[in-house]
Amino acid sequence: MTPHHRAPDDHDEPALLRDQFRQLLRYRPLLVCGVVVGLLGGGYLALGGDDTYTATGEVLVRSAISDPFAAGSTADKGINIGSERQTAVSDTVGTLAAGTLLKAGDDVTARKLLSGLQVTNPPNTLTLRFTYTAAAPEQARARAEALAVAYLAHRKARTEESIQNMSDGYRAQLGPLEEKRDLLEDQIEAGAEDDVSSARANIIVSISELSRKISELKALDTTPGYLNKKPVAPTSPAGPGLPLLLGLGGVVGLALGLLLSWVRLVFDPAVRSPRELVRSLGAPLLGTLPRERGAAGRLLAIGRGTSRLAEEYRAVAFRLAYDPSFAESRRLLVTAPRGDNTAAAAAAANLAAAFAEMGRDVLLVEADLRTPSLARDLGSGSHEVRPPRWAAEEGGGWPARGRTHVDVPGSGAFALIPGTTVDNVPRALTSPPVGRIVAEADRAGNVVIVLAPPVLSYADAVALVDRVEGVMIVCDPRAVHRSDLERIREIIGASGGSVLGALLHPGRRRLGRTERRAKPTRRRGGGGPGRTAEPDAPEISGDPTETLGLRTFTQPAARR
Repeated sequence: MTPHHRAPDDHDEPALLRDQFRQLLRYRPLLVCGVVVGLLGGGYLALGGDDTYTATGEVLVRSAISDPFAAGSTADKGINIGSERQTAVSDTVGTLAAGTLLKAGDDVTARKLLSGLQVTNPPNTLTLRFTYTAAAPEQARARAEALAVAYLAHRKARTEESIQNMSDGYRAQLGPLEEKRDLLEDQIEAGAEDDVSSARANIIVSISELSRKISELKALDTTPGYLNKKPVAPTSPAGPGLPLLLGLGGVVGLALGLLLSWVRLVFDPAVRSPRELVRSLGAPLLGTLPRERGAAGRLLAIGRGTSRLAEEYRAVAFRLAYDPSFAESRRLLVTAPRGDNTAAAAAAANLAAAFAEMGRDVLLVEADLRTPSLARDLGSGSHEVRPPRWAAEEGGGWPARGRTHVDVPGSGAFALIPGTTVDNVPRALTSPPVGRIVAEADRAGNVVIVLAPPVLSYADAVALVDRVEGVMIVCDPRAVHRSDLERIREIIGASGGSVLGALLHPGRRRLGRTERRAKPTRRRGGGGPGRTAEPDAPEISGDPTETLGLRTFTQPAARR
């Protein structure tokens, strides 16, 4: 049995991230659409919106103090800068500024005026920054300055009102004390006792204290603050320009494209990576066939000179040869998940040629009895040979009707049992002659490769699994679904077989595009300059042997 295959470590986070990023790049149209939408949005914001201008002024807030030049005196006593910032955007300040602007010819309501104002406070300062945005530079400057001046006027009026209220309160306390003092003085003049003089002295002290407080209030500096930076009319529109908006739009569009690609990736039923294919199929990846120009339309890649495609087939054959399960049985069932079986037929033929290069006696059985085409695709001029002796007892039907000999130039030869159309396919696949042919792999040095129709399209492959056991799945990773691979694994396991591995190939559509890009000039006979010779086709000739008997063969002449 094949040893348990361990999937790649799921905790390899860098590899997982790289894999996911490569999967997202599969949906390039979504990425391109996202970037285009972002660029269009950035261009619309830059060109379709109205230009706005911003003017900024700064106000330094201070509290009322009696002597600003005295040691230890500070201008931040009792100032809550957060409350002052709320006051700057209040309706009272807006109404004062609107009245000032109305005198200058700018008729605007307080609510509309405050809608373009933004007041901020730089950290660790007593500064309020008035930023106003308007449709014209001069309008932005005038409104920003009006609002700043209105805030200072409102704050000064509020301070003076507070001082006046406190002074009135002190004066209200001072009146009764003065009347009581005059009464006590009249009693003293009339010869009152000493306790009256003491009370008079206490009242005089209180009167003096109240008078001092009133004097201090009158001496307070009520300056609310200073306009450190007067607003200046801006010379250019505010906000990001066209290049910056296009850049931001491109970044946002790329993020949108990645999000759409991720959503598409989550709901994509197709196999997204070799890692996921291995996990779904429960078998290793034997190889990945490269995209090769000029390979379309030709079944055999081995025997046509050195190419990447031929070397990949040889590598898969060597890997199978050293697989313990295959080395024990030397039987291989080649099939596809569903749909077209062309790639599976090419894989079966090239693996047969690769095993023939190793010196094995190879028998290729085409078990596709619904649309047989392997003999036609391998070449013309095939000749049936005398069937084995036991075939006469079976009535000469498929697969005992005959065999053909396929010569692969420079590589070797293998025997082929082509498929034929029969009336009852299940009965033909489960007949005793099929078992006798598959049993030829029990002989030392023999290899039997069976080509079956797609396993999910017909039950033909399932009918052969119990005899062949080892199965290789040939599929296009972008066309097969994860659920298909899981179902194939369950079907083959329930039938008593095992999946030896998977062979990936590029889709026919991609191969077609590659072929259209490269159209070499061919010649049929001798060639001249600028012409490419037609490669030799494999020769199919009669084989007089009853068994495989392909260990000894004559190497074809070297091609010029």
